[in-house]
Amino acid sequence: MLYILIFWIALQLMIGYQLVLPVLVFIFSLLQKTKRSPVKTRDADYAIIVTAYEQIDHITETIKSILNLNYTNYLVYIVADKCDLSQLNFINERVIFLRPDATLASNTRSHFYAINHFKSAHERLTIIDSDNLVHPEYLNELNVYFDKGYQAVQGVREAKNLNTTYACLDAARDIYYHFYDGKVLFKAGSSATLAGSGMAFTTALYVDCLGKKDVNGAGFDKVLQAAIVAKNLRIAFAEQAIVYDEKTSNTQQLVNQRSRWINTWFKYFRFGFKLAAKGILKPSWNQFLFGLILLRPPLFIFLILSVIFSIVNLFINPLYALIWLAGLVVFVAGFLLALVSSNTNRLIYKSLKNIPNFIFYQLLSLLNARNANKRSVATRHYAPTTIHQILANDAN
Repeated sequence: MLYILIFWIALQLMIGYQLVLPVLVFIFSLLQKTKRSPVKTRDADYAIIVTAYEQIDHITETIKSILNLNYTNYLVYIVADKCDLSQLNFINERVIFLRPDATLASNTRSHFYAINHFKSAHERLTIIDSDNLVHPEYLNELNVYFDKGYQAVQGVREAKNLNTTYACLDAARDIYYHFYDGKVLFKAGSSATLAGSGMAFTTALYVDCLGKKDVNGAGFDKVLQAAIVAKNLRIAFAEQAIVYDEKTSNTQQLVNQRSRWINTWFKYFRFGFKLAAKGILKPSWNQFLFGLILLRPPLFIFLILSVIFSIVNLFINPLYALIWLAGLVVFVAGFLLALVSSNTNRLIYKSLKNIPNFIFYQLLSLLNARNANKRSVATRHYAPTTIHQILANDAN
C-alpha cells in the first residue's frame, strides 16, 4: 500500500510541476540583469536553406521575401525534394535550385544535400520552410546574437495566416511557446528551444551536431537542440528575427501535423533526463533547466491529466484536489500572461473559446501518433500570402 501511495504522489508531481514551472521561471527571469552592451554587427556570409517536399505552391513568395532582405552577403539554396519544378520560372544569381536524384524525405538529408552543394564556405546557415516568409531585417537581427558569441539562434515564427479558428488557436500555442520556451527561458540563463525553422547556426556547429546522425521523420530540431545544449552551449532567442509561418487552418492538417509532433515527443523526451542529470553532475543551470523543459508533454496531454488527477483527488483527498485547482489557475494565468505580453491579435483571443474542439482533434492526433510518419511526411499548406501584405498589416 505504501508503494502505491508513493507512486501515486510521484506521478502527480511529475505532471503537476509542469503547470507552475513556466511562471516560476518567468519570475526568476525578472530577477536577472540584462546586459545591454552595444554590439556592432557585421555582414557575415549566410547560406539560407529552404526545404520543400512534394509541394512548392508557396516557394515563389518565400524566395521573393528572402530577396527582399536588407542584407547582401547570402546565397539561397532551395532543396526541392520530390518536387515538380517545371512550372517554376525564377532566375536570380543568389538563388540555387537543387533537385536530388533520389527522394530524401528527411529534413537533415535535405540540409546536408544543400551543405554538400555550397558554392562557398558559408560561415552561418539558417533554415527556412517552403511556406515561410522572411522579415527584411531577419539576418541583421540574427547577427546581433552571433556577434555576441552565440553559435545557435532561434528567431520567432509569427502567424502568416489567421484565416480560421484553428489557425488562431495554433498561433496562440506558438505565442505561449515562444514566450516561455524562448524569451523567458533564454533570459533565465538557459537556452531557447528550437522550432524547426527560423533558426540559424554556425555551419561548423550544425555539421558537428548532426553530421554523423541520420534523423528520420520529424524531430531533427529536437536532436539538434539536445546536441547543442549537451555541449553546454546556449541557444539564443532573437525576438526581432521574424519569419512568418503558416498555421494549421483545417482539421485534417491539424491531425496530421500534431500526430507527427506527438510522435516526436515520445521519441525524444528522454533527452530531458540526460540533460537534467548532466546539469546536476557537472553543475550547469543551462543544461538542468533545459532538461526539465524537454520532459514536458504536449500541452493538451498534461492539461487533461491534470483535470483527471483533480477529479480523482476529490474522492481521495480534497486538499490535493484544491492544490491541483490552484495549479490549473496558475497555468491559465501564465497562458494569458504570454498572450498579453506578445501583442496578440484580437482574433486569437476570440478563438480561445474553441480550445475544447482544438484539444479534441489533438486527442485524435494522439491516437494516430504511432504511425504519424506513414500518414504524412510534411504539412500541406493552403494560405497564399505575400511578405508585402504582412508588412502592410503590421504597419496598420
